Amino acid sequence: MATSNNIGICKLCSREDILLTFHHLIPRTLHKKKWYQKHHTVEELNQGEELCADCHEAIHDFITEKDLGKSYNTLGLLIEHPKVVKFVGWVRKQKKARIKSKRYKGR
Repeated sequence: MATSNNIGICKLCSREDILLTFHHLIPRTLHKKKWYQKHHTVEELNQGEELCADCHEAIHDFITEKDLGKSYNTLGLLIEHPKVVKFVGWVRKQKKARIKSKRYKGR
């Protein structure tokens, strides 16, 4: 999980004044695969969003990298994933400090 060292607002849960990490919308492990190189530009492969560590970790816990790359490669699609919706509802109520999403029981 890459840290952007920015403090700001998470694009998923909207918590403020929180350390953000950079989430590649198409996981970096897929960038060298021929299908992704054929169907996406370098700019598209490098697009991402700044998310809090809790949301970032949850996304990778809930969705496989292959599914992230093909089916959930925009912020709008991520926000609609049923497990992400449930997690975001829960995490919004938590303190700003990093929460171990392993404690979240809504999976």
